[in-house]
Amino acid sequence: MKFGKELASQMVPEWQEAYMDYNNLKKLLKDILRFRQQNVLSSSSPMARTGSLKRRLNRAFSGLANRDNILKGGSPRKNEEEVILVGSVQHEGSENYQTMFLRSSDAGGQFELVFFKALDDEFNKVVRFYKEKVQEVKGAAEELSKQMDALIALRTAVDKLVVQRFASDINAESSSGFPGPATVVASVNGVKPVSTLRKCIMSSKSDVSCSREELRKVEEQLRRAFVEFYQQLRILKSYCFLNMLAFSKIVKKYDKITSRNASKSYLEMVDNSYLGSSEEVNKLIERLEAAFVKHFANGNRKKGMKSLKPKHKKEKHRTTFFLGLFTGCSIALVSGIIVSIHAGNLLDHPGRGQYMDTIFPLYSLFGYIFLHMLMYGANTYFWKRFSVNYPFIFGFKPGTELGFREIFLVASGLSVLALAATLANLDMEMDQRTARFQTLTELVPLGLIAVVLLITFCPFNIIYRSSRFFLIQCAWRCILAPLYKVTMADFFLADQFTSQIQAIRCIQFYICYYIWGDFTTRSTTFLKSNTYEIFYIVIAVIPFWSRVLQCLRRLFEEKDISQGFNSLKYFSTVAALVLRTIYYLRRGSFWRIMAASSSGFTTLFNTYWDIVIDWGLLQRNSKNPLLRDKLLVPNKAVYFIAILVLDIQDTPFLHRKAMVALVASLEILRRGIWNFFRLENEHLNNVGRYRAFKHVPLPFNYADEKIL
Repeated sequence: MKFGKELASQMVPEWQEAYMDYNNLKKLLKDILRFRQQNVLSSSSPMARTGSLKRRLNRAFSGLANRDNILKGGSPRKNEEEVILVGSVQHEGSENYQTMFLRSSDAGGQFELVFFKALDDEFNKVVRFYKEKVQEVKGAAEELSKQMDALIALRTAVDKLVVQRFASDINAESSSGFPGPATVVASVNGVKPVSTLRKCIMSSKSDVSCSREELRKVEEQLRRAFVEFYQQLRILKSYCFLNMLAFSKIVKKYDKITSRNASKSYLEMVDNSYLGSSEEVNKLIERLEAAFVKHFANGNRKKGMKSLKPKHKKEKHRTTFFLGLFTGCSIALVSGIIVSIHAGNLLDHPGRGQYMDTIFPLYSLFGYIFLHMLMYGANTYFWKRFSVNYPFIFGFKPGTELGFREIFLVASGLSVLALAATLANLDMEMDQRTARFQTLTELVPLGLIAVVLLITFCPFNIIYRSSRFFLIQCAWRCILAPLYKVTMADFFLADQFTSQIQAIRCIQFYICYYIWGDFTTRSTTFLKSNTYEIFYIVIAVIPFWSRVLQCLRRLFEEKDISQGFNSLKYFSTVAALVLRTIYYLRRGSFWRIMAASSSGFTTLFNTYWDIVIDWGLLQRNSKNPLLRDKLLVPNKAVYFIAILVLDIQDTPFLHRKAMVALVASLEILRRGIWNFFRLENEHLNNVGRYRAFKHVPLPFNYADEKIL
């Protein structure tokens, strides 16, 4: 692999602009090479020898003052064969490195001047960014040191209180010599008191178990902070190494093209600079490893380092094997269903209408889920291809995120189960003696639901447990909005639910069909009930209302007025959905007008918000007309096609279940397209702010505290 591609693959995606622009410098070197190839002068030409002599004579005169020392830190010129002089100068209060090119009078020297100017700009950019990040991690290290001091004090206090409580239980306080509560509080005053520490100690006076629980929570929280900080240090160290290597590669490539010897001088400057000589990050890493092993791994270095170092996913051949197996089985089952339909002439069967009203909604639920999983798998593939850091954006633990193969594997496994159940449940003939369908056959969809739920909530470490539990936790926070703080994963999942209205209604149908109705006769009289109609509307409103509450919580917490408008967007969708559903159930000219007007308004509102706010497109004065300055997809037509696809989201006035399923599927496809560009915009926002790390809240708060 060429170094340029290797550098791009190892970059921190959010720091792309802070790395040395290796490709641009390579282009400048190609310009030099192209000029040299086109303008090579014969060494035997008299004019060439005369010109060479003049250049040597010109270079021989160094002036009345030593010009070679005009750069601070630049080494004096040692011989006439030197190409560059490198040193540092003060510019606007900061130290910048500059290169003086000594062969500018040579043919093509102007191209080389441009190269070294760009090289200096890139190096100064890298050094400035590295200094800023080092100062940030030094400040974070000081804060973690304070937190660690408080934790040690808390551990000491809790241990003493446990011993004291044990001593009091055996009525030995007077002879034991253990300190009382007041002494314990005084012993903690060696560090700066904090509110959490005070709370734990005060609660310990009456209940030691409470103190133990508080201590466990604090330790776990601080442990996560140490792990996250360690990843920051490793990434910063990698940033330094990759850029040092990039500068070495590019100047050596310059030497090779020009047959000069400039790399030695330049790389000496790189080694002596802050980027090459600073050991602060390495020392922080060593101290953090020692502290973590001592305080969180009981001195077991192997165990401690295993917790600190990130877990890298390993591609497993069995994933690809089972994906191919399940895909082949799905194709075979689809073929079997088609053959069964044609062999039994089921499309013209008198019971076809009853089957579509009862059995079709039961299995369409799995079709919606399967299609959504396919779209999410495609999203992860393209996110990875275009370097969108989706694991960081969603907050997945390192090494636990599912790639597109794993997602497709789960989707294909679900399709095998659903298609096998469908094939077993194609019966449309009722037993004439009992006037009922076979009970076992009719319970197949319910059994399929039970299997899916068992897999989803299975507590054992099988079938991607961490991802399943992450999904369950996010769904729980969406349901209980606004009781929980809203994260990116939470409102992203809630948006997915807004595109699965028909799937949620299928769940309602399941409950009513097997509890309220008579599944043995495929009776659906409950569909005409007013109660069912009310819940039919309420069920569809829940995902949008959850987003309204999430937006309101973010409005009050973040003081972001745009979240207020976002909540109005979802509220208008709720109103349009209710009116359309009422029209679907009741008909009438009045409801038709209300449904059409509300749908038109919310369609315009949603389309504008999706394109301008969520995707960041249609920016004024953008270098990419009607789009934005930065695009990850090279083909701009993709963005315009995606904009047009948004218009399928609110197709009104549907009558048949098959058409409802078709439009619901189109909505899922639209959501999948929205997902890619929404995360692309979020990733570019992170890139613009160089935001590459998660914020882990610390357990102790030092603000405005007084001595106990």
